[in-house]
Amino acid sequence: MEREMIIVLDFGGQYNQLIARRVRECNVYCEVHPYNMSLDKIKEMNPKGIIFTGGPNSVYASDSPVCDKAVFELGIPVLGICYGSQLMAHLLGGKVTTAPISEYGKTVVDVDSSRTIFKGVSPKTICWMSHTDYIEKAPADFTVTAHSSVCPVAGMENTNKNLYAVQFHPEVMHTQEGMKMLQNFVTDICGCKGDWQMGSFVEESIESLRKKVGNGKVLCALSGGVDSSVAAVLLSKAIGKQLTCVFVDHGLLRKNEGDEVEEVFGPNGHYDMNFIRVNAQERFYSKLAGVTEPEQKRKIIGEEFIRVFEEEAKKIGAVDYLVQGTIYPDVIESGLGKSAVIKSHHNVGGLPDCVDFKEIIEPLRLLFKDEVRKAGLELGIPDHLVYRQPFPGPGLGIRIIGEVTAEKVAIVQEADAIYREEIAKAGVDKNLGQYFAALTNMRSVGVMGDERTYDYAIALRAVNTSDFMTAEAAQIPWEVLGTITSRIVNEVKGVNRVMYDCTGKPPATIEFE
Repeated sequence: MEREMIIVLDFGGQYNQLIARRVRECNVYCEVHPYNMSLDKIKEMNPKGIIFTGGPNSVYASDSPVCDKAVFELGIPVLGICYGSQLMAHLLGGKVTTAPISEYGKTVVDVDSSRTIFKGVSPKTICWMSHTDYIEKAPADFTVTAHSSVCPVAGMENTNKNLYAVQFHPEVMHTQEGMKMLQNFVTDICGCKGDWQMGSFVEESIESLRKKVGNGKVLCALSGGVDSSVAAVLLSKAIGKQLTCVFVDHGLLRKNEGDEVEEVFGPNGHYDMNFIRVNAQERFYSKLAGVTEPEQKRKIIGEEFIRVFEEEAKKIGAVDYLVQGTIYPDVIESGLGKSAVIKSHHNVGGLPDCVDFKEIIEPLRLLFKDEVRKAGLELGIPDHLVYRQPFPGPGLGIRIIGEVTAEKVAIVQEADAIYREEIAKAGVDKNLGQYFAALTNMRSVGVMGDERTYDYAIALRAVNTSDFMTAEAAQIPWEVLGTITSRIVNEVKGVNRVMYDCTGKPPATIEFE
């Protein structure tokens, strides 16, 4: 049976894989491809539909990315989003200009609910806008289907040619009825049955990895976090004892975490795999001494990880591949492709130029965190591991503002342990996407036991998120925060102040550095 597929053509938007993820939520397989993908390749893939992403360019600029105009004549339904909608209008005879008023953020949009793509959508609905250009005039054979107070063509369609466009971003959670719109496109317009499941991804990945690796040896960079754990088990299912998992304790883990990871994956753990633990705490502290710039810290940690893995690979002998648990938010924030660099993730933008492996394999590269968890459950990984609190590869190195020292690591480990303990005790941990304590580089005057103190401030962070691309600060009950604050100040030496971070993503990131 031929698999149903929607393809996303990427024009450089931040949300290209998020669009694909939303389509997969409709139980339809989806892949992202470059905007200049050839017509022959598109025909060969035989997609049920095509989606154009947003992007940072102006369609009328000479260097703007442009697809083959003939894509509109294939008879395959096309949905243009943001830049994609403007490109459709521009190529087909409409007029795109700089908007007199730019639109950013949540916007009330009037939609024609009688149109298929807006079936079941409120006539006035909240959508996420992010544009400085707009479609001033739709092409002659198009019908305008939506508008806002300042955007005359917030939606348009040509049903005879199966062409649809929206100026806003239906893929982000801030567009309140965006999933209805995408479901309408995928199901009612493209005619997809929706019979694809995450289990299919797991099966296909195992088969693909088995073919790729052949008889080669593989080293997996195992941190014990959700992403690397799923990657490790996926490879273990595919190639068995050809895989060796190397866990590097860089001295930047949470309290007792190194021992916990070894307990799960080591010789007496849940899995029959080759496992090596490398205690490299002093090595990393030495490299980070005197370094305060966040990107430099990330790159130092990333490079040192690779060097440790290379050394262990030489001991094993003839290792061909390095496996990492890179997921999509890591890739997009590291600025690969056309996206802006937000921060280099140690296993993406933090990699050194020269790596002594034949190839780096990243089997989860196109997935979001919640999809990784679904894959983990499909692989039979226990719930308590699958839903483990996310933890960045650079660890506490990016939760300590300024220079990293063993003393500062001990402070944030203790504060974080108290925070997590009290959050779990209060029963509010289940609904949180991520929560942790960070050590600021701010020292302030306090008074403890009638004595003057001049100590550090701890910042607490907790967010609600499903995909880690966007997040909102969680509203932790005040009495819980009060208990946590009291315990940290009383029990953690060197801390006299505790603050709570109320900032969402954007404008902040989830981590501090």
